[in-house]
Order: sequence, then C-alpha cells, then structure tokens
Amino acid sequence: MHEKIVQLKLKSNKDGKNYLTDTLDTDGIFRLIESVPSSKAEPFKLWLAQMGKERIDEIFDPEIAINRAIDYYRGRGYSDQWIETRLKGILDRKKLTDVWKENGIKQNYEYGILTNEIYQSWSGMKASEYKKYKDIRKESLRDNMTDIEVALTDLGEIATRELAKEHKPYGLKENRKIAKMGGHAAKVARDDIEKNLGKSVISKTNALNYKYLDFNKMEKKKLLKEQKDQKMKENNSME
Repeated sequence: MHEKIVQLKLKSNKDGKNYLTDTLDTDGIFRLIESVPSSKAEPFKLWLAQMGKERIDEIFDPEIAINRAIDYYRGRGYSDQWIETRLKGILDRKKLTDVWKENGIKQNYEYGILTNEIYQSWSGMKASEYKKYKDIRKESLRDNMTDIEVALTDLGEIATRELAKEHKPYGLKENRKIAKMGGHAAKVARDDIEKNLGKSVISKTNALNYKYLDFNKMEKKKLLKEQKDQKMKENNSME
C-alpha cells in the first residue's frame, strides 16, 4: 500500500496554506478500505463485495450490464431515443477499434491519436479540448453531448471504419490519414446542418448536476480582493 501513496500539495482548511498530503488513486482507496480492521469500514466492504458480485453476474449474463446502463441513463434523464443511439454508438465504436486492430494498431496511445484525428477534423477540437470546453473531466464526453453531437461523432467513426475497410491502411501513419477523411465526412454534415440552422451545433452544455471548482480562479479572486482591501486601507490612512 505504501508504494501507492503519492504526496501532493493540497490547501489546508485551517490556515489556507499548501502542505504535502498523502493521496491515493481510486484503486488505492479501495485497497485501503479493505485493509481497515474496523467495524466502521464494514458498510464500505459490503458495498465493494456487492459491486464485485454484480460484475461476476454480468460476466455470466451480459444483458444485466446492458440493463444497468439503460437504467443509469434513464435515471439521469436521457430519452430512450438518446439511449438507443448511445448504445448503438458503443457497438459502432467497437467495430472501428476492431478494424484498427486488424490494420496494425496495437497501443492505447495509438487509438487515442486516431480518435483525436476524427474529433479534430469535424469539431476543431481534440477529445481533451472538447471536454474542457464542456467543463467535464473524467466523465464520458459522449454522455455529455447533444443528440446532434453524438450523431456527428458516430458518423465520423462509421465513415472512418468503412474507409479503412476499403483502403486497408496499415500502421499509425496511414490510419491517421483515413481517420482525417472520416472526420471530414462528419464536418461536411456539420457545415450543412449549421448553414440551415444558422448557429453552431457544438454546445458548451453538459449533463452534470454538479460543477467543478476552479481553484486558480478562486485564488485570483481572493488575491484581487485582498489587494483592493489593502488599497482602501492605504487611502483611508492618507485622509
């Protein structure tokens, strides 16, 4: 467990200063909970056991996982039409990655590069930039897209898949060219839709019911307030 601990500078609620603090990732936190010899940790251990049981059940009956996903999306307020499109998009994405694998793509970073080529071609942003634009972090980008954004994403990937099957590129360099072509097909569709709508289909909205705190902005705002207060004190002392 000790080797998983990483020290990060975090702000103290007591004095507002930053101190080196022991932190763990999600896996490390679960390991820590399992190792705690206390009755207070028992509810968390039971929850982990239940989660493990559910995953095992899903291995024997994958439909359980699909139904769980549908219930999750419905609980978040998504329409059945959106859910159907989203699930179909997951299948289409799997078909695309299978084609990429056949065409010599093996490493995770290569899949990321090709995905970014598609996004960049039709939206003008990489996946990470798109997430930042929508103010999301670890959340799924597609789960926070509008119907049109999801459709354009799917179109770019389906076009890339069909082009790759036809031209049979091999390796990262050749597949990047095809990914750009697939993304361009979605860009043509986007341009046509926006021409008729008279506005952009790229939305800043997300489906989150919470907001992330921007500590840099908070610090800047606090500093400006302190400077303003200091200036007022100086002006008062001069009078």
